[in-house]
Amino acid sequence: MEPLPNSRTEPDGSAVVRVLSYNIRSMQDDTDALARVVSACAPDLVLLQEAPRFFRWRKKLARLASASGLVVLSGGGTAAGPALLCSLRATVERTEDVLLPLTPGHVRRGLATAVVRLGGARLGVISCHLGLTANERYEHGGLLLDHLAALGVEHAIAGGDLNEEPGGRTFSRLAAALRDCRAAAPWGAGDTFTPAEPRKRIDAVFATAGIEVLGCGVPTEDALPGLSRADLRAATDHLPVLAALRVPAAA
Repeated sequence: MEPLPNSRTEPDGSAVVRVLSYNIRSMQDDTDALARVVSACAPDLVLLQEAPRFFRWRKKLARLASASGLVVLSGGGTAAGPALLCSLRATVERTEDVLLPLTPGHVRRGLATAVVRLGGARLGVISCHLGLTANERYEHGGLLLDHLAALGVEHAIAGGDLNEEPGGRTFSRLAAALRDCRAAAPWGAGDTFTPAEPRKRIDAVFATAGIEVLGCGVPTEDALPGLSRADLRAATDHLPVLAALRVPAAA
């Protein structure tokens, strides 16, 4: 399998960007393994779900970012779990943490959002973690699309734990409005849950029209040098999704 393209800025100002989406289960597992997985993926942007959001959550998130050679961009407790990390390659234009409407009897959901510049490209970013019930997922999926449009940028990405496989009502809603990066340019493996016996693709990265998908999937030992299967199993209860995207230069 060909390696995923590395991050770079093209002569025309467009940017090849590595994006990682990862449910980290509140860092309850092997945090050293987690940091090694993130580092091996060499991402420019990390879209986290189930980031720490209670006692000393900022310190825990900052430690993960530091151990992975990244910085905290937004989210965490203030977004009810979703968070964004970025490399120093990214110039941050603005961030916003969004709390979605609470469904009585369910966990609060939210969005971590940002607009960043990489090379000559300007990119909107949203990390999400949708709910366990179909109706809530569908409602929040629509709000995700609304917030993505409200970022006011030509090019944007959204990713996270959808708690739903392709073909589901909400997954299909997102895939109709955006490009499912895995379907557009498969790379690595597909299923994301569970690490020991992956049988479901419930985590995904989506991109707006105009962004070229160079490859997307679950990184494996064969596809990504320096990655350990043991670390993938020990880090958390999901597998990560890694995408390489070419984002056009801003007008």
